[in-house]
Amino acid sequence: MITPSARRAHLERQTRETRIAVDVDVDGTGIAEISTGIGFLDHLWDAVARHGLFDLRIKAEGDLHVDSHHTAEDVAILLGRAFDQALGDRRGIVRIAHAYAPLDEALALAVVDVSGRGHGEVDAPITEPMLGSLDSDLVRHMLVSFAVEARLTLHARVLAGQNGHHRAEALYKAFARALDAATRRDERLGNSVPSTKGTLT
Repeated sequence: MITPSARRAHLERQTRETRIAVDVDVDGTGIAEISTGIGFLDHLWDAVARHGLFDLRIKAEGDLHVDSHHTAEDVAILLGRAFDQALGDRRGIVRIAHAYAPLDEALALAVVDVSGRGHGEVDAPITEPMLGSLDSDLVRHMLVSFAVEARLTLHARVLAGQNGHHRAEALYKAFARALDAATRRDERLGNSVPSTKGTLT
């Protein structure tokens, strides 16, 4: 049961391609326990946990003998749904925020609106076809999948950088910081919903 004082969720999903369980605490301290079988995938969501101060536990088993796509996509889908559930009716949240994040020569920007409408626009070209054992196009695809399932609007862009690892990690750090800022409670709002419609659901 999700309450306004405990913004947590646990979800599980099993298909013929993957078996995944996630735990999310929006008001965490950055604890990350992530095991997907894909090292760079673990690394990206670990960065989200630590830089967004979310507690994330992800356990995934997938058809890695095929490739990394199903596992990475399904992790993002389930995480998005868990954030949506944990945020409840979204009363009292800041709602809209942005963040820049650098990593050496790389720089990224993310803008988040926890709007109740799922949409992602992510511009993150990476020239390397693979980052470890992760298909590099999944760096972009995971964020779009998360945004759709979390029912938030995300605009994100890599602004500079040559190294694919740096570009991807800067992007996820910016996303984490923007998501943290947008989901924080603003005491001035009290229990009200930050929308002219009166709802973000």
